[in-house]
Amino acid sequence: MSLYFIQRPMDKKSILEIEFQKELEKTCAHLKVQDAQHLILFFEAYKQAVLSFDSCLPTLILYLLFLQEGPYHFEPYHKKIVHPFDYYQFGLDFIKPLIDLQNSKIQGRDHLKNISTALRKKENVILLANHQTESDPQAIAVSLEKEYPEIAKSMIFVAGERVVTDPLAIPFSKGCDLLCIYSKRYIDFPPEKKEEKQIHNKKTMQLMSKLLEEGGKIIYVAPSGGRDRKNKDGVIEVAPFDPEAIELFYLMAKKAKTTTHFVPFTLSTYDLLPPPETIQKELGEIRITKRTPVHLAFAEPFDMENFQGSNQSDKQLRRQARAKEIWKIVCKTHEPFSM
Repeated sequence: MSLYFIQRPMDKKSILEIEFQKELEKTCAHLKVQDAQHLILFFEAYKQAVLSFDSCLPTLILYLLFLQEGPYHFEPYHKKIVHPFDYYQFGLDFIKPLIDLQNSKIQGRDHLKNISTALRKKENVILLANHQTESDPQAIAVSLEKEYPEIAKSMIFVAGERVVTDPLAIPFSKGCDLLCIYSKRYIDFPPEKKEEKQIHNKKTMQLMSKLLEEGGKIIYVAPSGGRDRKNKDGVIEVAPFDPEAIELFYLMAKKAKTTTHFVPFTLSTYDLLPPPETIQKELGEIRITKRTPVHLAFAEPFDMENFQGSNQSDKQLRRQARAKEIWKIVCKTHEPFSM
């Protein structure tokens, strides 16, 4: 397998470059051929994207060492690993060179401030958000770490199967607080695993209920169950929100009897690590990255009982109306960033 993109005349190679090449070769030997090919393509894109590839080599070598560790079992509620190694900081160090912070934006700072106040009062915040890249947790943390490090570090992400089973994603997932759940899109694949996945999801929901009862939790969930993609005109579209997913979180929050704020939250991170053009159920997607600004937008808390369409007698129509209204807020906020 060619490692052309890091081969230079021997007298110009640094010790770290040589070490990186050796570890890359070891890692590729541990991976499936397709995963190894995708890893090399990703590093080629990473090298072209960052301002100083050489300064990133220690972090990239760590990543390769982590990949050699093999599979990792994630519990239904995975707490970020920070000892003896800080995977959270590793994820930030890896992604930060790809983010153009100078041209990145955070909108709704007043709402963000209110979120911080609510969390200190032991109230919960559930972010009903769109989702664009596998690295969204790290992009959020990098964006918030200076002004609101406590929010960046305490955010819990509702995570799908892909980010805890794909070998190239696992090292980053280790550094996040995750509620691991199988989305409706993948729960029937493969069919023989459906019952096992349903039992797993039930455990995850029970743990989430306990977290909400404790209070002071901020949870990110993407009600679409997947990532946004471009339409036929090349415009990024926010994927529709699933009414039943939103209803589930609402019912759990009410059961917990702890004040919970539902906040529409918009992400614009697409160019950081674009998803495949079409949805694929199999693991092993190609990852191409580039340096780009990222944008976050926080809206005011959404009234889950009173909204356009809430007066309908049919509960399914009410749920659909609520999901649509929340989705419209995210779409409107995302629109300036979608072109």
